[in-house]
Amino acid sequence: MSTISKKEMNLISFLELNERFFFTRNYIKQFFKNYNEMNVYLYRLKKKGRIIKLNKTKYYLIPVKAFKGHWSEHPFIIVDEIFNGKDYYISGMAAAHYWGLIEQIPTQIEVHCTKKQGVKQVFNFKIIFKRVRLIKPKDFVKQKIKEHTFFIESKKRVEKWLKSR
Repeated sequence: MSTISKKEMNLISFLELNERFFFTRNYIKQFFKNYNEMNVYLYRLKKKGRIIKLNKTKYYLIPVKAFKGHWSEHPFIIVDEIFNGKDYYISGMAAAHYWGLIEQIPTQIEVHCTKKQGVKQVFNFKIIFKRVRLIKPKDFVKQKIKEHTFFIESKKRVEKWLKSR
């Protein structure tokens, strides 16, 4: 692992002391003279494995207590943060496992959303984005993990999906 500069350490310490593992550029702009300097430091921290870019504006800080840079956050929390808590729901095998309908732990998470499509690798799991035209409130329910809310397909719909496979 590469060494961390004094300015990078100040930023990491500030985020950890305030328990802000998910942060935006606006939250940290006080540490930098201008936008370009912030870009350089964010790039260096990404290259050193200290932060992960989740979407255009949001990053995840890997804590200093991470053993040799290895760390993981619950996938449902990561998905919620990628979408800023709206316009998505978790479905497929991940939802079936959450509701206790299957025992196998999925290594990929299917997410139905209105804006993204494709695949993204975060930590040791794969997120598969499936774009849909409209998300109906009856399709999902709001749940909590570690005091963090997320949206997941309703148990009834997951049971119906499993029977159709």
